[in-house]
Amino acid sequence: MRLPILKNTEKEKMIKKYIVKLIKEDRPALEKLVSVGKISARKITRARILLMTDENNGGGWPDTQIAKTLNVSIATIERLRKIFVNQGMNKAIHGNGRRKLSRQSGKLDKEKEAQLIALARSKPPEGHRRWTLRLLAAKMSELHYVDSISHVTISKVLKKRYTALLNQT
Repeated sequence: MRLPILKNTEKEKMIKKYIVKLIKEDRPALEKLVSVGKISARKITRARILLMTDENNGGGWPDTQIAKTLNVSIATIERLRKIFVNQGMNKAIHGNGRRKLSRQSGKLDKEKEAQLIALARSKPPEGHRRWTLRLLAAKMSELHYVDSISHVTISKVLKKRYTALLNQT
């Protein structure tokens, strides 16, 4: 689908902080990404945004027009433009990858999870009625089970393994 190239007004050009200027090799690569259709819709949309914001190809489209055409927010366009200028085309298209939420980046394997649960089942330290998430995190580090760990990670593991704690009582 060929869309007409619209010129930016001088006012819009002055507002833009990050200007996309594709080199000769980038444009055909992006056009191929868009036309093949074998990649995710997110990457195709990012490639289209870069093609439309390219200042070397007739001045680029106004952000408002891109947002309406591609059904994205202006903030998305600005963010992608910033990533392109600061980190390059590869990061702009492919990003950093999505975080895996099922495991905390391998912070706790099954053995360490078992150690955490055993610790949570044990008697709390002197002067405390029960274990807090921060106390558990500190004790895990103190016992050298891990170098460091967030109380949020402790919370997620215990939430996931809650039935194991219930079986103890």
